[in-house]
Amino acid sequence: MNPNENQQLDNAGDSQGLAKDTAVRKRPKPGERRVQILQALAEMLEHPQGDRVTTAALAAKIQVSEAALYRHFASKAQMFDGLIGFIEQSIFGLINQIVAREEDGRAQIQGIVLMLLGFAEKNSGMTRVLLGDALFQEDARLHERINQVLERVEASLKQSFRIMQTQKNLTLTPDDITYRSALVMAYVIGRWHRFARGGFKKSPLDGAPNSLNILLAV
Repeated sequence: MNPNENQQLDNAGDSQGLAKDTAVRKRPKPGERRVQILQALAEMLEHPQGDRVTTAALAAKIQVSEAALYRHFASKAQMFDGLIGFIEQSIFGLINQIVAREEDGRAQIQGIVLMLLGFAEKNSGMTRVLLGDALFQEDARLHERINQVLERVEASLKQSFRIMQTQKNLTLTPDDITYRSALVMAYVIGRWHRFARGGFKKSPLDGAPNSLNILLAV
């Protein structure tokens, strides 16, 4: 997924405007159909019942043939790859902003956790991708890629814990930092699971600041 597609997907909240524009032109601009397909896939994943998305249902949603889908993506796995690419670029772009803005290690950890929970709340369909739920019976490579994304997030938390250790003169061993980072990551994933299991009704951000105070107590 190229940066232009990521930008289009990120700014594609006005689906009515997109529909009107497409109706006037009758033929989508280059790359626009790919974005439409990824938007539709993300929207279909928002349904709490969690039914497996089929290419037939996806094609019907955007009123094209299945053959038309495969003109833009070689496989459904490639479509999920596009969504994972958007997730990855969004999350790490925001992590970089947080780290650049906050010099305090503790504040970095808090910012990263609240961002991850907020991202899930705003993108409930993509929460199912992050959890692997939407990837059930899909290409195993997709699960590996999501695991790599989560490992990178945990590595970012470790770095912030190291900064926190230096700033507060804490006596944390490398293992302590690993365990604390894993615990914070487990908290985030647990909140995502609760959000998805509850039909995306209860905000994953509820009570998060208080929980972080406990997790980050030294």
